[in-house]
Amino acid sequence: MTRQDVVITGIGLVSSLGEGADLHWSVLSQPGATPVLDETAFAPHAVHPLPPLSLDAQIPKKGDQRQMEPWQRLGTYAAGLAIDQAGARGLVSDMHLIVAAGGGERDVAVDEAVASAFCTLPPDEAGRALNDKLGTELRPTLFLAQLSNLLAGNISIVHGVTGSSRTFMGEEAAAADAVRIAAARLSEGRGGIALVGGAYASQRWDLVLLYGAGNALWRGPFAPISARDGSGGFVGGALGAFLVLETAEHAAARGAKPLAKLAGVATDAVHERAGSSSATAAALWQKLGAPETGLGVLSGMTGVAEARVEEEAFLAGVKATAVRRTGSLLGHGIEATFPANVALGALALSRGGFYPAMDPADIGDGPVERILITGFGQWRGEALALLERVA
Repeated sequence: MTRQDVVITGIGLVSSLGEGADLHWSVLSQPGATPVLDETAFAPHAVHPLPPLSLDAQIPKKGDQRQMEPWQRLGTYAAGLAIDQAGARGLVSDMHLIVAAGGGERDVAVDEAVASAFCTLPPDEAGRALNDKLGTELRPTLFLAQLSNLLAGNISIVHGVTGSSRTFMGEEAAAADAVRIAAARLSEGRGGIALVGGAYASQRWDLVLLYGAGNALWRGPFAPISARDGSGGFVGGALGAFLVLETAEHAAARGAKPLAKLAGVATDAVHERAGSSSATAAALWQKLGAPETGLGVLSGMTGVAEARVEEEAFLAGVKATAVRRTGSLLGHGIEATFPANVALGALALSRGGFYPAMDPADIGDGPVERILITGFGQWRGEALALLERVA
């Protein structure tokens, strides 16, 4: 089978820094960028908050806005930005859609009230009381997987994207696989254009509870990723990131100028295996060709210590001109981080430059012709993408 080249023609990016490609390049391409933080609302955990958005620009109907949860509004907004930058409004009926999504949002006030009430009940009465609450106050299920499909549904409704639709769950690994599968389908000739991405709303107590209970969050005053000692942890970052991918032939036929070539995506989400994460990533790197010149790295390092150590070991064996840890400025956006870093990589290649240091441990400088995107997740989520400059 003859495989077709896949290019990125549009990016939609929203972070705590603001929205859009131009803003992110303006802020991140200049030395001295600082993170936007809220260190009080969810103390002792900091978050990178969602910026103000004029939702009407991408979600014109107030009824649509009201029925969405914040992460759905964020993702739908970012998807619209990507479609607009690609100049692809007239192509949405043929556009395939692949979304990486988390679970639906909890009604935190009700959950807290129920939990508080249970504290006063003897164990033999708690189960009966919970069943009563399930029928009167709590949402119909404690596992909101079915709500994950609503982001794709809202993108279809608001933007008219009506090609095939897929939603993946599985945190960071789902995001990398979404990009990988979207690119693979286009490369194999199963479509000419696709929209892929995810969103993460960081200002949610239910997620602070979830990830905090798993010891995955950084506690205390903010520190850049490389300075998070002990067990480390991530700082949640509001992120909405979508990419418009096309075959090079499809883009050329409509006169669209690619931002970058997506030369390959390699993932490995097997959790029960021998060997280290760094060795797994090294094998993935060989699959992508392991180029040795003009290579910049945009690392999706979360700050969780064990995964960070493994990624540092992998990066030590990569012949990179420069390494940048984006999470120190943008935070970690779970399902949105991998497509966000792919977007930043495409943006840098399209502007003919790279980014100054984002973390005290960042190294190197110099011309970059291709960019490696890494994602190790919080544990065993190894994924790589390789971007190349388009001539």
